[in-house]
Amino acid sequence: MKAWALTLWVTFTLSAADERQLALLLKAQSDFERVQLSARPVLADAESCLQAEASAIPVSPPEELPLLHFRKGWCALAAAEVTGNRQRFVDATTEFDLAKEAWPVRLRKPPKNTPPEPVPGGLRALAAISRFQTGADAGPELTEAMSAPTCNSNLMPAELCRQVLDTGRLWLGWIALRDSKLDEASRLLSGSNDSGWSQYAQGRRSFEAGSYRDAVTNYSNAIETWKAAWAQPTLFRSLGPRPSVPIALTDLGAAQLLASDVQTAIRTLDSAAKADVKQARPLFLRARAKELSGQVEASLADYNLASRTAFAAAQDLASGEAHLYRGILLYRRKDFVGAEDEFSTALNFEIAPALRADASAWRHLATVAGGACGAARASLEQALAQVSPFFPKSEAHSLAAACGATAQR
Repeated sequence: MKAWALTLWVTFTLSAADERQLALLLKAQSDFERVQLSARPVLADAESCLQAEASAIPVSPPEELPLLHFRKGWCALAAAEVTGNRQRFVDATTEFDLAKEAWPVRLRKPPKNTPPEPVPGGLRALAAISRFQTGADAGPELTEAMSAPTCNSNLMPAELCRQVLDTGRLWLGWIALRDSKLDEASRLLSGSNDSGWSQYAQGRRSFEAGSYRDAVTNYSNAIETWKAAWAQPTLFRSLGPRPSVPIALTDLGAAQLLASDVQTAIRTLDSAAKADVKQARPLFLRARAKELSGQVEASLADYNLASRTAFAAAQDLASGEAHLYRGILLYRRKDFVGAEDEFSTALNFEIAPALRADASAWRHLATVAGGACGAARASLEQALAQVSPFFPKSEAHSLAAACGATAQR
């Protein structure tokens, strides 16, 4: 082949290759924008975006790879939310990790003696948020990412980056709530009233402070916000922490009970028990509410149901919570010896700290009610300092006083 012809053939081939590459990149950008601009992407668009980004990656230079892997991860995330497929979340997380790995090499010839530009905080936060969706605890990763919440790169649109960081703060607030760091949770969640989590955190704080009417208001606002927001959640709503309405209803019923709105508490706890039939706590609280309203037999039935439900949810029937509830049932039936045995058994199993304090006080109360005074009375009075607000402290004080009067005769 003559030199001029070879040169023309090479030029034509390279031009055709450039045109194909440009076409692939343009399609990848267009398909990504279609998904990114939709509050609730459809699966067909997400699938088309995934294919377009996958086609563009092999023919693109290193400086384009962070952007393409980010886009592919985002579209995988959208597909995962539509389908609920856990593997898609894993795929999305992998792509975000690849984007982070490719970030330092996107500049072929960086200026001399300049440190590498750090991975943008928005991308690091998004990788952590995606990892949460796989069931992993990405708290440390997210905390580090949110320590430098930057949106100053051209990797993702500024508004998208802002939404990523807002979602990251929701997750950090959720972690603080999970760990009962209520002041920190309220600080992180302030300004996110449209999510419902700020109101819920305020409800927790009000409850802990003994402001039960304020807790009722805050819990009610959180539940109403969640019901509206999660009726048809946006993609970003779905990427944030998912609230448990049954747990929130139980918390609301507990606050109503302690605010002396007993009949409303019973109705709320009915709803909580129906919303999640595997949870024993709303049944126990409903039993206490019925007891306070004078419904003796109904309260005994609920204590029994709470115990059976806790046993059903336990592994190998080892449940301190279940034994506690059964102990209360026996105590109310005046079987003080049987009740004391149940409370002792409850303390021998794993049990939440608040329930452990109650189980200990109930055990001493059963001992005193069974006729023992002296050391049992002193142990009961000491245990009352640690009990939850659902423990019948007034009844225990009266019984201890009567025990002391009997001992002095």
